[in-house]
Amino acid sequence: MKKRYEFIDAIRGLAMINMVLFHFLYDVFILYGKQPDWYGRPATFLWQQSICWTFILISGFVWHFGQKNNLKRGLLLNVWGLVVTAVTVIAEPQAAVWFGILNFLGCAVLLTWLTRRVYEKIPPLAGLLGSMALFFLFRDVQAGVLGPAAHPIITLPEGLYQSRVLTPIGFPYPGFRSSDYFPLLPWYFLYCAGYFLCPLMQKSPRLQTLLTIRVPLLSRLGTWSLWIYLVHQPAAMGLCWLLFH
Repeated sequence: MKKRYEFIDAIRGLAMINMVLFHFLYDVFILYGKQPDWYGRPATFLWQQSICWTFILISGFVWHFGQKNNLKRGLLLNVWGLVVTAVTVIAEPQAAVWFGILNFLGCAVLLTWLTRRVYEKIPPLAGLLGSMALFFLFRDVQAGVLGPAAHPIITLPEGLYQSRVLTPIGFPYPGFRSSDYFPLLPWYFLYCAGYFLCPLMQKSPRLQTLLTIRVPLLSRLGTWSLWIYLVHQPAAMGLCWLLFH
């Protein structure tokens, strides 16, 4: 029986702690207006991005470990994502979640399940480098360009940004607003980077040993990530209500 990569669980557990704290501060500073400029600060942006990158890379990394259940898992993540959308639309319409991280991860799991035969033929190093190159190429696609927004390579047609159907892909329609928006472009390429990183790391016995190291509490927290995600925001909102009402 293969040993579980508990160090990956620990990294995910640490990311969960950061996510809970980040969202609590978001509620305090933005929703309750205590520091309206907090979200626009560079340090806040870097913190938020580090959490996102960690979750998405790890999710792609562990795709290999649940191949028998990935179809079911992808569908389940999408169902929970729709539940989060419904709850936020009712409870906090101004902070509603449309195509948030759970829907993104669910679609990424399913898309990888559909294309797995193709990915298996790609050398892992080439896949990793190609995925990261595509991620940075599409990084500012929501701004209507390929390449960095400051120095775009290509300006995309405005027609791509007129349909609600294309919003989950990465082309938001005018007036679209979501407090947690993770479209397939560019994030799916980061997910793929995690997918290709796994077999690369498995080639090294030393790295395999490192990945099996258990970190008390953090490794355990990492196995509860979905449930913590589902309950943490209602808990944070409830705490804010108690503190400020």
